[in-house]
Amino acid sequence: MLRSLPPIPAWSSALIAALVGFGGTVVLVVQAMRVLGASTEQTASAVTALCLAIATAGAVLSFRSRMPIVLAWSTPGAALLAASTPGLSWPVAVGVFLSAALMMIAVGAVPALGRWAERIPATIASAMLAGVLLPFCLQLFRLGATHPLLVAALVAVFVAARRRVPLHALLLVLAAGMLIAVLRGDVASLPPGATLGTLLATAPAFDGQAVLSLGLPLFLVTLASQNLPGLVVLRAAGYAPKPGPLLMGTGLATLLAAPFGAHGVNLAAITAAICTGRDAHPDSAARWTVGVLYAGFYLLLAVFSPVLVRFFLALPHEIVAVLTGLALIPALTGAIEAMVAPGEDRDPAILTFLATSSGLSLFGLGAAFWGLVAGFAALAAGALLKRRSPATAAPVGGSGTRTTP
Repeated sequence: MLRSLPPIPAWSSALIAALVGFGGTVVLVVQAMRVLGASTEQTASAVTALCLAIATAGAVLSFRSRMPIVLAWSTPGAALLAASTPGLSWPVAVGVFLSAALMMIAVGAVPALGRWAERIPATIASAMLAGVLLPFCLQLFRLGATHPLLVAALVAVFVAARRRVPLHALLLVLAAGMLIAVLRGDVASLPPGATLGTLLATAPAFDGQAVLSLGLPLFLVTLASQNLPGLVVLRAAGYAPKPGPLLMGTGLATLLAAPFGAHGVNLAAITAAICTGRDAHPDSAARWTVGVLYAGFYLLLAVFSPVLVRFFLALPHEIVAVLTGLALIPALTGAIEAMVAPGEDRDPAILTFLATSSGLSLFGLGAAFWGLVAGFAALAAGALLKRRSPATAAPVGGSGTRTTP
């Protein structure tokens, strides 16, 4: 009987991955839901629905594919939503989640769309992501003017943890922030609400401007910054995943969970690497069980997610802002590195980054949309000018090389 159980490293890898994925960015998800107008009960429902979708879809995909399919919520998507203009109604937000899910399902179901999606320049998607994340990281240091000791203490914990135990850095920062809040007596009374997992459905309302301004960028940033890197992690571990079924599976999971507040479920990248290597399970053919164990731990998190949400809602705003900014620094670093990669797309990527981080809002459409417009317009203009430019020719009367000033 014991021989049929997964080895201890499989259990520990799945547990660490679940704790890192949940604890590192749950404060950002809570912040995003509140910006979108969710109540305490709706925010608790959103986190519960995300955990349930990650657990059920991850277990099914792992079992069917015989690969360790590790899912997570869309952290870049949560940052995008948290950076949106407050005042959006919760039913419209649910409509945005459903729209992004349908786009993901379409990309997974239609091969031509999948091929088109894989040709989206990584520089543009990364630039949009960097522009979304930058204001959160800047706010971290702006708070240093009013809360210098708090910012200095948590930044010191972050730097030291990233050097010594990078995998657990965000968990340690979260624990330090919570400890400081408790020691300072800054934790308010917990808002009333359920203690165990609860689901609260909301009828969606579809708004064209919201779908363009938030739904389309949410789909693109989840695809380019989560799902495609997640496929790369699986391939690096020696597997040959078919993108279509996995994209459809994550899109369907989001679609079913969106009425309860789930903004996006996708393939994990960093946490997936914990569960897909030999350290998690020596037998690659049986490593899919790690994905099932990971799903089981998320099922437990779903049970107790409302009380965790209520605790984060009781934390002071400045601690939440500092924790959010620190949690997004690794993602910002990766996005900037991809954005400035050598190539002809660098200038369009910079334009995308600047437009997105500017906070531009025009015709009811947010900065992430206009960042994509600026980037793709610059790409199109560059391609058009390149086609119309005269072919380079050798100087008349010789075969020398033409030089450019």
